[in-house]
Amino acid sequence: MASQCVTKVELTVSCENLLDKDIGSKSDPLCVLLMSSSDSQWYEVGRTEKVQNCLCPKFAKKFVIDYYFEIVQKLKFGIYDIDNKTVDLSDDDFLGQLECTLGQVVSSKRLIRPLVLKNKSPAGKGTITITAEEIKDNRVVNFEVEARKLDNKDFFGKSDPYLEFYKQTATGWQLAHRTEVVNNNLNPTWKPFRIPLQSLCGGDMEKPIKVECYDYDNDGSHDLIGTFETTMTRFQQASRTSPAEFECINSKKKQKKKGYKNSGVVGVKICNVVKEYTFLDYIMGGCQINFTVAIDFTGSNGDPKSPQSLHYISPQGVNEYLSATWSVGNVIQDYDSDKRFPAFGFGAQVPPTWQVSHEFPLNFNAADPFCVGIEGVVAAYRVCLPQVKLYGPTNFSPIINHVACFAKQALQQTTASQYFVLLIITDGVITDMDETRSAIVNASRLPMSIIIIGVGGADFSAMEFLDGDEGHLRSQTGEAAMRDIVQFVPYRQFQNAPSQALAQSVLAELPQQVASFFSLFKLKPPHDPNPS
Repeated sequence: MASQCVTKVELTVSCENLLDKDIGSKSDPLCVLLMSSSDSQWYEVGRTEKVQNCLCPKFAKKFVIDYYFEIVQKLKFGIYDIDNKTVDLSDDDFLGQLECTLGQVVSSKRLIRPLVLKNKSPAGKGTITITAEEIKDNRVVNFEVEARKLDNKDFFGKSDPYLEFYKQTATGWQLAHRTEVVNNNLNPTWKPFRIPLQSLCGGDMEKPIKVECYDYDNDGSHDLIGTFETTMTRFQQASRTSPAEFECINSKKKQKKKGYKNSGVVGVKICNVVKEYTFLDYIMGGCQINFTVAIDFTGSNGDPKSPQSLHYISPQGVNEYLSATWSVGNVIQDYDSDKRFPAFGFGAQVPPTWQVSHEFPLNFNAADPFCVGIEGVVAAYRVCLPQVKLYGPTNFSPIINHVACFAKQALQQTTASQYFVLLIITDGVITDMDETRSAIVNASRLPMSIIIIGVGGADFSAMEFLDGDEGHLRSQTGEAAMRDIVQFVPYRQFQNAPSQALAQSVLAELPQQVASFFSLFKLKPPHDPNPS
């Protein structure tokens, strides 16, 4: 599941105003990139070339790294003045470093920061510029294809044709796409389909593409009707008025039959190459992810003063609510430029009237419910907890509808500039199931996703139901969600795992949800993520 979020990012580094450590000439800088894995150990990813006598180097050698949206990937760029041929950098002069996360680099597109020395003091006026670019041909090909006069392979009825498209690779033909089967039809029209250009021909318009036409048989012994080879250049000559036509040839039949012409003709009516934006394209092109936190303060959590309560803060200062907020928020905050998060509670009696509220700001400031950074959310929670009375019922729909209001305003957008993520942390007991289902179905049409983290050991079957992985969630009236926007994760499955494992699981589906929403509504990033 998480693997679909992996993408390769190319980082280009340059520096300005480096310290000059050489007498009689200028520094000879090199950049080394270190990454920190889960256990906080730094390991070397690679080095650029050395640039001779230069205080403002532009390094030609780039770093290519796998980017995982769901993990905080820490980077450390170190600049050294190379004075010898040894691989060890400890005997070279240190010119400064920058620590940041890959998320920060990706969302800035171009990150310019001052270099610092090991003691964190400025490295003179030295700065470093890091540019990120996703390595990917993100074009897709939209096809509309038909065929006529295909050979009949069936004794009863007619052939049931389907097509397979193959990409040529060094090791042979690799299947890129298979159409659906059109039953009992020698003149089929297949449903429109799309194939990533990378999968079809590696972006090379002249690379051979093989198409095979089969008659489908239930027992798997599909009969080859015929085949042809072509290129994208030839496909692109297609138009509705004059389709690009290809004769299907069955070589066995050709050998046996005198005067054999073909086994049918495949016509390509439409072959359009379009750019398909990825999650990274949207982020790099200026899309903002707006993150809202909602915490469950209902009575089923237990009295916060009792060590059995899910809200009990241990002597170490933690509980499951805090840990969950911290680990997910840490990843998301790199994608939110102002780092201000609205944070709410639900299901408690709130001073001064002691009315039950299902969307009260943790900082008790309705006009400005924003907390600064994840630290601010945690601090507001600690202050709020002793001041409210845990109560009930457990209603999710008010807070979902609250965020949906903002997402609905964002529907006015003409570009992919805003997307909203609601994080609900709950003990999983839900009272307003029907209203919540309707709220989610409505939200599925908006630039919005919902993440639910279940804390404690209750029965989470209701939460699993809301996470429509088994098929689209429906409202009580039978209306289906337009897309799956809910991701549910039980916290206790991750209790003994490394801290980033929870965030990884929780956020694994989000990039796909963001990209598919904007693609569905044909919204482009606010500005070109890859200006040439």
